[in-house]
Amino acid sequence: MTDNSPKTRDDLFRFLDGLGISHSTKDHAPVFTVAESVSLRDEIPGGHTKNLFVKDKKDNFFLLTVEENASVDLKTVHTLIGAASKVSFGRPEKLLEYLGVVPGAVTAFGAINDTGKNVTFVIDAELMEHDIVNCHPLSNDATTSIASGDLLRFMEATGHTPLVLKVTG
Repeated sequence: MTDNSPKTRDDLFRFLDGLGISHSTKDHAPVFTVAESVSLRDEIPGGHTKNLFVKDKKDNFFLLTVEENASVDLKTVHTLIGAASKVSFGRPEKLLEYLGVVPGAVTAFGAINDTGKNVTFVIDAELMEHDIVNCHPLSNDATTSIASGDLLRFMEATGHTPLVLKVTG
């Protein structure tokens, strides 16, 4: 029988270690919104992320990872990411099924759980200008820092080729 349960934070760290990717993690109280996480900025340098799990009318799913204060125009972003139609937010059940996370803990590291390649990952080009990118390690009670180039290496090692595009206004 195959174990389809989502990977844990420790699984993620072992995967990163196996790739030789340096990472550091700071534990903190659970945060559910960008506003709640602002207090961590002084303690954790680098680009902090906001993640939008969206889908088009043909049930193509996308994870948009952008800098926390950036704005994404959901009425037009479909033209940039190759969606079949305007996008709307994906259901929490699909988020858990595909990325192994719940709302409030959405992260680019969810790629480790997308073994069926159901999600297209889009990373905003402006976020990639930071040397360090900060993401939740599959739960919202910690923040993991990783070099921006290593985030791309991680994605590729999970079988995903992320689109690095300017999707923010």
